[in-house]
Amino acid sequence: MRKPRDFDSELKALDSKARQLKQAKLQQFGELVVATGADALSVEQLAGALLAAVSASDMITREDWRQRGAAFFQRQGKARGGARSRAASAAAAHGSAAPAGSATSAE
Repeated sequence: MRKPRDFDSELKALDSKARQLKQAKLQQFGELVVATGADALSVEQLAGALLAAVSASDMITREDWRQRGAAFFQRQGKARGGARSRAASAAAAHGSAAPAGSATSAE
């Protein structure tokens, strides 16, 4: 006879994993703000730039931002010489977002 599944413990484990992933995402966003130098902006300026980026519908502008972001991660990876450089290059080659899960650039 099979052992019954403990759904409560499975749900708790999934909830814990979701919290960890959310915390890692928030930390990566914070690191991205610092790495780009956006931490020199006031909170209001940064929020305004991000809101403008989110509401931008011009695909040419968004593609320019994506290219600038990919170039930023490639420069950062070359400076460190780590695996992130290869991941950023692969992400740029496939036309996807930066490997750190970053939002659109607010430059």
